[in-house]
Amino acid sequence: MTTEVPRETWTEITDAAALTALLGVPTDAARDKERSALTDLDRAWLGASPFCMVATADAEGRCDVSPKGDPPGRLVHVLDDTTIALAERPGNRRADGYRNILANPQVGLDFLIPGRGDTLRINGRARLVVEAPFLDAMVVEGHRPLLAVVVEIETVFFHCAKAFLRSRLWRPETWEPEARVPRRAVVAQRLERPDDSIEVLDAHYGPRYEERLYG
Repeated sequence: MTTEVPRETWTEITDAAALTALLGVPTDAARDKERSALTDLDRAWLGASPFCMVATADAEGRCDVSPKGDPPGRLVHVLDDTTIALAERPGNRRADGYRNILANPQVGLDFLIPGRGDTLRINGRARLVVEAPFLDAMVVEGHRPLLAVVVEIETVFFHCAKAFLRSRLWRPETWEPEARVPRRAVVAQRLERPDDSIEVLDAHYGPRYEERLYG
Protein backbone atom coordinates (compact mmCIF):
# COMPACT_ATOMS: atom_id res chain seq x y z
CA MET A 1 0.00 0.00 0.00
CA THR A 2 1.31 3.46 -0.88
CA THR A 3 0.82 6.73 0.97
CA GLU A 4 -0.37 9.67 -1.13
CA VAL A 5 2.07 12.59 -1.02
CA PRO A 6 0.55 16.09 -1.38
CA ARG A 7 1.29 17.39 -4.87
CA GLU A 8 2.27 20.80 -3.57
CA THR A 9 5.44 19.14 -2.23
CA TRP A 10 6.54 18.07 -5.73
CA THR A 11 9.34 19.82 -7.63
CA GLU A 12 8.58 19.87 -11.35
CA ILE A 13 10.69 20.34 -14.48
CA THR A 14 8.97 22.85 -16.76
CA ASP A 15 11.51 23.77 -19.44
CA ALA A 16 14.22 22.17 -21.54
CA ALA A 17 17.05 24.13 -19.91
CA ALA A 18 16.17 22.78 -16.48
CA LEU A 19 15.94 19.26 -17.90
CA THR A 20 19.41 19.55 -19.46
CA ALA A 21 20.81 20.97 -16.23
CA LEU A 22 19.50 17.92 -14.37
CA LEU A 23 20.34 15.14 -16.85
CA GLY A 24 23.29 16.61 -18.72
CA VAL A 25 23.93 16.53 -22.47
CA PRO A 26 24.15 13.35 -24.56
CA THR A 27 27.50 12.05 -25.70
CA ASP A 28 28.47 12.67 -29.31
CA ALA A 29 27.82 9.01 -30.11
CA ALA A 30 24.33 9.10 -28.60
CA ARG A 31 23.50 12.41 -30.27
CA ASP A 32 24.73 11.44 -33.72
CA LYS A 33 23.55 7.83 -33.98
CA GLU A 34 20.28 8.64 -35.74
CA ARG A 35 20.10 7.61 -39.39
CA SER A 36 17.51 8.34 -42.08
CA ALA A 37 17.67 5.01 -43.93
CA LEU A 38 17.99 1.33 -43.12
CA THR A 39 21.36 -0.42 -43.21
CA ASP A 40 21.93 -4.15 -43.64
CA LEU A 41 22.13 -4.44 -39.83
CA ASP A 42 18.74 -2.74 -39.44
CA ARG A 43 17.24 -5.09 -42.02
CA ALA A 44 18.68 -8.09 -40.21
CA TRP A 45 17.18 -6.89 -36.92
CA LEU A 46 13.76 -6.32 -38.47
CA GLY A 47 13.89 -9.78 -40.01
CA ALA A 48 14.63 -11.37 -36.63
CA SER A 49 12.15 -9.35 -34.55
CA PRO A 50 8.78 -10.92 -33.67
CA PHE A 51 7.47 -8.00 -31.60
CA CYS A 52 7.28 -4.23 -31.60
CA MET A 53 5.49 -1.42 -29.80
CA VAL A 54 3.78 1.23 -31.94
CA ALA A 55 3.31 4.68 -30.42
CA THR A 56 0.81 7.14 -31.89
CA ALA A 57 -0.93 10.35 -30.86
CA ASP A 58 -4.13 12.01 -31.98
CA ALA A 59 -4.50 15.58 -33.20
CA GLU A 60 -4.65 16.85 -29.60
CA GLY A 61 -1.56 14.90 -28.52
CA ARG A 62 -3.35 12.13 -26.60
CA CYS A 63 -1.11 9.08 -26.92
CA ASP A 64 -1.52 5.35 -27.44
CA VAL A 65 0.99 2.51 -27.51
CA SER A 66 -0.03 -0.77 -29.13
CA PRO A 67 1.89 -4.08 -29.24
CA LYS A 68 2.29 -5.86 -32.57
CA GLY A 69 3.54 -9.41 -32.99
CA ASP A 70 4.11 -11.96 -35.74
CA PRO A 71 6.65 -14.72 -36.42
CA PRO A 72 10.18 -13.43 -37.12
CA GLY A 73 10.41 -12.46 -40.75
CA ARG A 74 6.67 -11.77 -40.92
CA LEU A 75 6.31 -8.85 -38.51
CA VAL A 76 7.89 -6.30 -40.86
CA HIS A 77 7.92 -6.07 -44.63
CA VAL A 78 10.78 -3.87 -45.85
CA LEU A 79 9.72 -2.05 -49.00
CA ASP A 80 12.98 -0.13 -49.45
CA ASP A 81 15.66 1.56 -47.37
CA THR A 82 13.25 4.22 -46.11
CA THR A 83 9.89 2.41 -46.03
CA ILE A 84 8.52 -0.49 -43.99
CA ALA A 85 5.07 -2.02 -43.52
CA LEU A 86 3.37 -3.72 -40.55
CA ALA A 87 0.34 -5.94 -41.04
CA GLU A 88 -2.97 -5.58 -39.24
CA ARG A 89 -4.00 -8.92 -37.72
CA PRO A 90 -7.34 -9.83 -36.08
CA GLY A 91 -7.75 -8.08 -32.73
CA ASN A 92 -10.27 -6.24 -30.58
CA ARG A 93 -11.21 -3.83 -33.40
CA ARG A 94 -10.71 -0.73 -31.24
CA ALA A 95 -8.17 0.58 -33.79
CA ASP A 96 -7.02 3.31 -31.39
CA GLY A 97 -3.62 3.70 -33.04
CA TYR A 98 -5.06 3.60 -36.55
CA ARG A 99 -7.56 6.33 -35.72
CA ASN A 100 -4.66 8.37 -34.36
CA ILE A 101 -2.69 7.89 -37.59
CA LEU A 102 -5.61 9.28 -39.57
CA ALA A 103 -5.44 12.45 -37.47
CA ASN A 104 -1.67 12.59 -36.91
CA PRO A 105 0.68 10.44 -39.04
CA GLN A 106 3.73 10.66 -36.76
CA VAL A 107 4.58 7.28 -35.20
CA GLY A 108 7.32 5.77 -33.06
CA LEU A 109 8.24 2.06 -33.26
CA ASP A 110 10.44 -0.03 -30.96
CA PHE A 111 11.43 -3.50 -32.24
CA LEU A 112 12.44 -6.24 -29.80
CA ILE A 113 14.23 -9.58 -30.12
CA PRO A 114 13.68 -12.02 -27.22
CA GLY A 115 16.74 -12.29 -25.01
CA ARG A 116 18.32 -9.10 -26.39
CA GLY A 117 18.52 -5.95 -24.31
CA ASP A 118 19.11 -3.57 -27.18
CA THR A 119 16.19 -2.52 -29.39
CA LEU A 120 15.76 -0.86 -32.77
CA ARG A 121 13.81 2.38 -32.80
CA ILE A 122 12.16 3.85 -35.87
CA ASN A 123 10.31 7.17 -36.05
CA GLY A 124 8.45 8.39 -39.09
CA ARG A 125 5.16 9.13 -40.82
CA ALA A 126 2.55 6.44 -41.29
CA ARG A 127 -0.39 5.77 -43.56
CA LEU A 128 -2.94 2.98 -43.79
CA VAL A 129 -2.87 0.93 -46.98
CA VAL A 130 -5.67 -1.53 -47.77
CA GLU A 131 -4.55 -2.70 -51.20
CA ALA A 132 -1.05 -3.06 -52.61
CA PRO A 133 0.94 -5.92 -54.18
CA PHE A 134 3.19 -6.24 -51.11
CA LEU A 135 0.23 -7.41 -48.98
CA ASP A 136 0.57 -10.79 -50.70
CA ALA A 137 4.00 -11.16 -49.07
CA MET A 138 2.52 -10.58 -45.60
CA VAL A 139 0.29 -13.67 -45.49
CA VAL A 140 0.54 -15.72 -42.27
CA GLU A 141 -1.24 -19.07 -41.86
CA GLY A 142 -3.11 -18.42 -45.09
CA HIS A 143 -4.49 -15.05 -44.00
CA ARG A 144 -3.75 -11.88 -45.96
CA PRO A 145 -3.87 -8.72 -43.81
CA LEU A 146 -6.85 -6.43 -44.18
CA LEU A 147 -4.52 -3.44 -44.11
CA ALA A 148 -0.92 -2.48 -43.49
CA VAL A 149 0.65 0.45 -41.68
CA VAL A 150 3.24 1.83 -44.08
CA VAL A 151 5.91 3.93 -42.34
CA GLU A 152 8.13 6.40 -44.16
CA ILE A 153 11.27 6.38 -42.02
CA GLU A 154 12.57 9.69 -40.69
CA THR A 155 15.00 8.37 -38.05
CA VAL A 156 16.28 4.91 -37.15
CA PHE A 157 18.78 3.97 -34.44
CA PHE A 158 19.65 1.29 -31.91
CA HIS A 159 18.78 1.82 -28.26
CA CYS A 160 21.02 0.50 -25.49
CA ALA A 161 20.18 -2.39 -23.14
CA LYS A 162 20.08 -0.57 -19.79
CA ALA A 163 16.28 -0.68 -19.36
CA PHE A 164 16.20 -4.43 -19.99
CA LEU A 165 19.15 -5.04 -17.67
CA ARG A 166 17.56 -3.00 -14.89
CA SER A 167 14.18 -4.69 -15.30
CA ARG A 168 15.71 -8.19 -15.71
CA LEU A 169 13.01 -8.69 -18.32
CA TRP A 170 14.48 -11.82 -19.89
CA ARG A 171 15.29 -13.55 -16.57
CA PRO A 172 12.39 -15.95 -15.81
CA GLU A 173 13.41 -16.31 -12.16
CA THR A 174 12.42 -12.66 -11.61
CA TRP A 175 8.97 -12.88 -13.20
CA GLU A 176 5.98 -12.14 -10.97
CA PRO A 177 4.14 -15.24 -9.73
CA GLU A 178 0.47 -15.57 -10.58
CA ALA A 179 -0.36 -15.27 -6.87
CA ARG A 180 0.56 -11.57 -7.06
CA VAL A 181 -0.73 -10.88 -10.57
CA PRO A 182 -3.94 -12.84 -11.34
CA ARG A 183 -4.25 -14.71 -14.62
CA ARG A 184 -5.98 -13.08 -17.59
CA ALA A 185 -9.37 -14.70 -16.91
CA VAL A 186 -9.50 -13.22 -13.40
CA VAL A 187 -8.56 -9.76 -14.65
CA ALA A 188 -11.18 -9.95 -17.41
CA GLN A 189 -13.95 -10.97 -15.02
CA ARG A 190 -13.16 -8.18 -12.57
CA LEU A 191 -12.66 -5.34 -15.04
CA GLU A 192 -14.26 -6.26 -18.37
CA ARG A 193 -16.68 -9.19 -18.33
CA PRO A 194 -18.25 -9.45 -14.85
CA ASP A 195 -21.20 -11.52 -16.09
CA ASP A 196 -18.98 -14.37 -17.31
CA SER A 197 -17.77 -17.12 -15.01
CA ILE A 198 -14.11 -17.84 -14.44
CA GLU A 199 -14.64 -21.21 -16.13
CA VAL A 200 -15.99 -19.53 -19.27
CA LEU A 201 -13.13 -17.02 -19.31
CA ASP A 202 -10.48 -19.67 -18.68
CA ALA A 203 -11.84 -21.54 -21.68
CA HIS A 204 -11.87 -18.36 -23.78
CA TYR A 205 -8.24 -17.53 -22.96
CA GLY A 206 -7.12 -21.15 -23.09
CA PRO A 207 -5.68 -23.17 -26.01
CA ARG A 208 -8.44 -22.10 -28.43
CA TYR A 209 -7.39 -18.46 -27.99
CA GLU A 210 -4.08 -19.20 -29.68
CA GLU A 211 -5.84 -21.10 -32.45
CA ARG A 212 -7.73 -17.92 -33.42
CA LEU A 213 -4.73 -15.63 -33.85
CA TYR A 214 -5.06 -15.19 -37.61
CA GLY A 215 -8.59 -16.33 -38.40
